[in-house]
Amino acid sequence: MNIKYWLNNKRVVAGMTFADDTAPERNNMALHVCREESDVRENRTKLSEQLGCNLMDFVCTNQTHGTNIHHVVAADRGRGAATANTAIPETDALYTYEPGLLLCCFTADCVPVILYHEGSGFTGTIHSGWQGTVKEITPKFLDRIQTREKLLPEELTVFLGAALGAARFEVDEDVSSQYSKLGYLDDLITYRSESGKYHIDNQMAVRRQCELAGIRPDRIFMDRTCTYDGEDCFSYRRNKECGRHMSFIMRRA
Repeated sequence: MNIKYWLNNKRVVAGMTFADDTAPERNNMALHVCREESDVRENRTKLSEQLGCNLMDFVCTNQTHGTNIHHVVAADRGRGAATANTAIPETDALYTYEPGLLLCCFTADCVPVILYHEGSGFTGTIHSGWQGTVKEITPKFLDRIQTREKLLPEELTVFLGAALGAARFEVDEDVSSQYSKLGYLDDLITYRSESGKYHIDNQMAVRRQCELAGIRPDRIFMDRTCTYDGEDCFSYRRNKECGRHMSFIMRRA
């Protein structure tokens, strides 16, 4: 199983799966873009075995590039794990305090955000494609857990998984202007006169949002692998029929 771990100890496991030519559908983890659901279930089952949990411990959503956030409770165990129609609908961010629940985020160029709070056992995931970034899903998530959950941002640890790099994220002004309107990302936007296109570092944009929300820079860890260029990556921009990575986190105890 091709996995990059962010954390893997007795208390918590967090990481991101990557493409694997020896696995069904190259280790695609997403039921909504698969050729055969049984292939994805096989890949997820192998992952669960490696992580020491069960397939029905997974909690998955129907991601829509929106800003809806769901507080996961024990009754959500298994939602979207074996079939897409049981996934939590129209949701791009999850958090929980429950042990033994694997929170899942699916990407193929978008930025997966994994969060952990040591003291409370809080775990969270955010799916931030360019639309999620300009809609400020990460700041909204961090504001919610600070105001509702009373967690201090400076005590959180954040992991930003592999995503589309700025060299490959080429857009027109209609997209770049939405980043500019936020007022704090202009230095991450580059215009190339030879192509008439803008290039944006969406992963660094999410990092900036984390820092502005109070996350300590030394608690933000990034995988700067570009999903377009990475041989073991899925990239929607490179191939519209590609599979998906799964970024995940689970508190074991």
